[in-house]
Amino acid sequence: MGNLFVNRFSFHDVKMGARHVLFHIPSSGLFELDALGGEIIDFLKAHEQVSFEGLEKAFGGVAAPADLAQTLENFKGLSILGDSPGTPDAGMDVSITAFPISTVVLNVNTGCNLSCTYCYKEDLDVPTKGRRMSFDTARKSIDLLLAEGAVHQRINVIFFGGEPLTNLPLIKQVVAYTEARCAALGKRVDFSMTTNATMLTEDIVDYLDAHRFGLSISMDGPQAVHDRRRITVSGQGTYAVVAAKSRMLLQRYTSKPVGVRVTLTAGFTDVVAIHEHLKDDLGFAEVGVAPATSGAVTAFNLQSDELRQVFDSMKTLGLAYRDAALEGRNNGFSNMHQLMSDLYEGRKKALPCGAGVGLLAVDHKGDLNLCHRFTGSDMPLFGNVDEGIAKKELGAFLEGATQRAGKGCSTCQIRNLCAGGCYHESYARFGDPYSPTYHYCDLMREWVDFGIEVYMEILQKNPRFFQKHLSTRSVQP
Repeated sequence: MGNLFVNRFSFHDVKMGARHVLFHIPSSGLFELDALGGEIIDFLKAHEQVSFEGLEKAFGGVAAPADLAQTLENFKGLSILGDSPGTPDAGMDVSITAFPISTVVLNVNTGCNLSCTYCYKEDLDVPTKGRRMSFDTARKSIDLLLAEGAVHQRINVIFFGGEPLTNLPLIKQVVAYTEARCAALGKRVDFSMTTNATMLTEDIVDYLDAHRFGLSISMDGPQAVHDRRRITVSGQGTYAVVAAKSRMLLQRYTSKPVGVRVTLTAGFTDVVAIHEHLKDDLGFAEVGVAPATSGAVTAFNLQSDELRQVFDSMKTLGLAYRDAALEGRNNGFSNMHQLMSDLYEGRKKALPCGAGVGLLAVDHKGDLNLCHRFTGSDMPLFGNVDEGIAKKELGAFLEGATQRAGKGCSTCQIRNLCAGGCYHESYARFGDPYSPTYHYCDLMREWVDFGIEVYMEILQKNPRFFQKHLSTRSVQP
């Protein structure tokens, strides 16, 4: 066997005490190494080229030649070793011409009855000036979804705003129309909504329950936290109303678990306390947190020291997730649950999300946006509900998004889990939707390493947790 080149762009390893885990970057696969495999990986990290003779000299005293040869063959099969030098990942050279979307986001009203200090929506209006989507536009959106997503047996319709419940009559019209169309076509439909909860009533909750909406409530934690950022147009805190409405919702809603989405802003980094209040005191099934780092009002954005605090707090919650999982329970920390899902499924992404491929957002005028975050922005549009998807332009954008040459992503160990980060985050912070979210990179790599450790411990001690809580998570009756 001649010299073999070490491809450092294909593997990353995580040590957990006596355990040594290999993360295979191209496939997002995880492999627990035996003692010999771990020692050889450590050896490879210090060399550009190796030979069987050199390895036999280094490990001959502790490994039989047959075992050494088999380990090398395994590493060759994973492209960790090869006949030519490894190269950075330049991305995919693809032509994207088909857009079988399965999800449409309807921006049913730009008006909102709140005036949250950190809101990213560029088309947001006060209630009296809200621009409402018409039923004609909504109907054409559904027809477009059914036509372009004809290959799917199940479609998704998401209602967004502003505050979507300010246009409840339209929502009811869309639900009735979509259910009728899907019944005629033999398809199924899921409805979702993100709401600030202030407009919920028992009748509305019962309606949403009857149509099995997936609900996400926007709430930022205990009163002292929530009332600083989530305020009415007149400047009043909304915690008391939102908490009362949420308790009513959680008591009545039976069709699906209800989650809550938290936006973390400057001055509020105690994720553990926020999670405990929303999960344990109010009773939400899942709590997900999103750090604000690219909002237009920079005073509310988390800076590097606060991001560090946020991630440390998230790791504390991640350990609580692990402890619950070892007892067979999901503690509802959705950020950790998503990471466990990614590792369990061996997820590999060429694009950061489904925007433009599986999902498009329709604004109140009927224009097609990459996602709901871009409505009202200067980002180019990709068609409209009358003329359809601008497939050439959208394809060109997505093809550009798959390119990694010249970016940090080309050599990053988590490039196939992250794929560069949120388009809108990059657009808002760097003015370029293609830019990797560099302000997160080191923390995200650390977060994934932490997740690998937690995942492997759960896999070793209670693998049934994954079978129960992950393999069936996306299956709905």
